Amino acid sequence: MVLAYDDVRKLPLPDLSLRLLQSLGAEPNFNNIVQGFRQSEGYGTPQPPDMNVMLARLSDAWAWLESHALVGPSAQNPPGGWHRVTTAGAEVANDPNAVAKVWAADRLAGDLQPALSSARSNFALGDYETASFAAMKAVEVEVRRVAGLPNELLGVNLMRKAFSPRDGALRDPEAEGGEQQATADLFAGAIGAYKNPASHRAVQFDDPVEAVEVIQLADLLLRIVQRAEARLQS
Repeated sequence: MVLAYDDVRKLPLPDLSLRLLQSLGAEPNFNNIVQGFRQSEGYGTPQPPDMNVMLARLSDAWAWLESHALVGPSAQNPPGGWHRVTTAGAEVANDPNAVAKVWAADRLAGDLQPALSSARSNFALGDYETASFAAMKAVEVEVRRVAGLPNELLGVNLMRKAFSPRDGALRDPEAEGGEQQATADLFAGAIGAYKNPASHRAVQFDDPVEAVEVIQLADLLLRIVQRAEARLQS
C-alpha cells in the first residue's frame, strides 16, 4: 500500500503512523520507504514542493511506531537500518480494534500510586478484568489500613464507614456536609461498580480503555486516601 500525499499532509500523527504501519512488509527499511515515497508518482515525475515537509512527517510517524514498540530492530538483519514489525505491531496492523490497546497504554504512561503495580502488570498482560479488580482491591486495602477498620468490613460498607460524614475516620472535617457525603458516595460507588461485581460473578472487560479508566479512577481514590492519612498524622 502506497501512502497518499494528502494522508501524509493531513492525518494526525497517530493515524498517519498506523497507516504507515499497515503499508509495511515484515522487514521494513526506513531508507527504502523514503525512496519509495519520493518516487511514488513514477520516475522523472516532478515532486511536489512540500516533499521535504512530507518526508519529515513520515520520519515523525516512524518515530511514533518505534516509541510504541510497533516496529523494532531486526534481529536477523540489523545492519543498514532494517527493522521488523513487532508482534504487537502485527496485531495492530491486522486488527483495527487492537488500536484501542495502544491508546489505552498511552493513558497509563504516567506515574501511578505504588499500590496499583499489580493492576498495571495485569493490564500489560491483557487481563483487563483482573487489572480492574486489582485496582479497586488496592483501594479497599488502603482505606481499611488508614481508617483502622477490621478485616470483616468489606466493600461498600467499608467505604461508608470510613468516609461517613458523621464519624468517618477518613472524612475531611473542613469540607461541608454535602461534600463529605459526595466523597463517601464516590468511594462506595466505585467499589460497588468495579470491585464487588468481579468478586461475585464473571465480568467481561473487553475494552482496554475502560480498564485503564478504572485504574485511573483507583489512582485518584488512592490520592484522596493519601491526603486523609496525612491529615490523621498531623
